[in-house]
Amino acid sequence: MRKPVSLIAGAAILGLALAGCSGGGDTPSDSGGANEVEVFTWWSSGSEKVGLDALVKVFNEQYPDIEFINASVAGGAGSNAKAALASRLEAGDPPDTFQAHAGAELTDYIEAGQLQDLSSFFDDEGFTEVFPESLIQLLTVDDAIYSVPSNIHRANVVWVNTGILENAGIDPKKAPADIDAWISDLEKVKASGVEAPLALGTEWTQMQLFETVLLADLGADGYTGLWTGDTSWDSDGVTTAIDHYSTLLDFVNSDYTGLDWDAATQILIDGQAAYNVMGDWAEAAFAQAGLTYDNEYTTWPVPGTEGIFDFLADSFTLPVGAPHEEPAKDWLRTVGSADGQQAFNLAKGSIPARTDIDAADYPPYQQTAIKAYADDVIVSSLAHGAAASIAWSGDISSAVGRFGSDKDVAALQSALVDAAQKALG
Repeated sequence: MRKPVSLIAGAAILGLALAGCSGGGDTPSDSGGANEVEVFTWWSSGSEKVGLDALVKVFNEQYPDIEFINASVAGGAGSNAKAALASRLEAGDPPDTFQAHAGAELTDYIEAGQLQDLSSFFDDEGFTEVFPESLIQLLTVDDAIYSVPSNIHRANVVWVNTGILENAGIDPKKAPADIDAWISDLEKVKASGVEAPLALGTEWTQMQLFETVLLADLGADGYTGLWTGDTSWDSDGVTTAIDHYSTLLDFVNSDYTGLDWDAATQILIDGQAAYNVMGDWAEAAFAQAGLTYDNEYTTWPVPGTEGIFDFLADSFTLPVGAPHEEPAKDWLRTVGSADGQQAFNLAKGSIPARTDIDAADYPPYQQTAIKAYADDVIVSSLAHGAAASIAWSGDISSAVGRFGSDKDVAALQSALVDAAQKALG
């Protein structure tokens, strides 16, 4: 599957003048009722908050008469926010719009009748003409579209501290061919005096590392088959991936269960680790630290996943019963606009979902992501809502979290089989 796209950016150029045309948001619409919009996200700190602030700035410029209400919930890479959101939706108290990952994560809300169909909105705003067809397909359920994407992220990225690898006699710009070769390099780095060469964080970052190992050992088709039932979770390939993942945990920092993603990435930035597997929201952290791409740090796909793009996208919805529906639609117009996407992605390190933004406007890492998204096979991220429903993803996350303590390969594989049977029937 090949896809064209435009892209991304680092926080170091957040002050760049916003370019491109706006997507239908030049003048305020007739909002009716209270002129405010409550926007629910988990972007409460760090580069994510910087990205949200950049998007809000454009919204305020496009719709100066609408008050933006920030309803962000901190912690847990969105897990705390999702729990709070579920309580509100069940109580019939939805925000005007909420952040959700595009893909399978939306199915839970759709099946519960909690999201409005945005298909005609997409047509009216011209979004079907500027978003990639592959992305439109991910947003579509039973011929209806339920969210507006603000970006595209890549999950299977290894962030590399070049100096540490050079000290260990390893070429930092040459990715190992597969997981076994990477483990060999990890052993070299550890022998050079780095106690924990692979920086890792809390449960969701563990699941992200695990999904990329599955992707490396099963390949794109085998990995995708896990979510359709075409690949068995009790297969030898999954066993190999669990074994590889277990070995990788031998090289991580001992305090990993208590660290969120940004703290784990900071270990690498501070020169205390050689590698960190993280989505490209980490790019903003490196830019903020003043590090230069392909000098102090570089990136490559997780070994064994060259030619594969592990995809996720942040998007915004229109809940059923949104108290301020018209201002919410104005927010969605800003999210999908060229100006909004450029401002947001320059701050967050991700790729604009629109295909009509000039990739030359973006920094070096994002240039690599542009090319990869255009050329690579695209698969859906587990840890970030694109591959599996919230319930299925939660079962896998719990099993992976337990494995960090007991290292019981058979127990993890059995739990994964049970989770798949429960999800797929």
